[in-house]
Amino acid sequence: MKLSSQAEKILAQINPKTKLGDLRNFAKEVKKDHELALELWSTGRFLPRQLAILIMDNKLLSQDLVNKLDREMQTHPFDERNQLMDWLFANQLAKDKKTIAMIQSWQDSPFPLQRRTYWYYQARLRWTGQTPPDNTPDLLSVIESRIAAEEPEVQWAMNFTVGWIGVYDKKYRTRCIEIGEKTGLYKGDMVSKGCTPNYLPEFIAMESSKRNL
Repeated sequence: MKLSSQAEKILAQINPKTKLGDLRNFAKEVKKDHELALELWSTGRFLPRQLAILIMDNKLLSQDLVNKLDREMQTHPFDERNQLMDWLFANQLAKDKKTIAMIQSWQDSPFPLQRRTYWYYQARLRWTGQTPPDNTPDLLSVIESRIAAEEPEVQWAMNFTVGWIGVYDKKYRTRCIEIGEKTGLYKGDMVSKGCTPNYLPEFIAMESSKRNL
């Protein structure tokens, strides 16, 4: 894609020392500009793509476009592509009823990052303190049958969902702990001081204790 002078000017100011706060400042100046966002995205570079996400118009995020973005995220290392999808979720997909409906259709998506987002959204419905939807038994059944064979990024989000179900819904707590014991995911992983382990028996015990649940 031939870049406009505006895109070239912005790209000249982005370098490895650029921080997320700097990108947010750029986005405040630009506001919403979907065409410019697609120009920045076309560079294939991580930081310009993060900025592109901030200035996209979520009303123009069709399933076809999300699929295209998803495929192009695969050119990035594992952590970067997860960050890009999380950034897209937080700044665009979670802010519009149409795109939330899209997320809710992704449980069986052929795209791992979209499945990951589906499960992350289910976890978010619990940890934000909202009354959880009545699909918890179905979610746990799906997780029990699929988590062992899932891609690592999807496994993490499934595990995260089970963790928050176990924290906030006592009637499923034992079942959630047992899922963690059976899968053994993240058992023994080292975590930074002050962080909660991802291993479900530890996660549920620590997070429920913090909340006196």
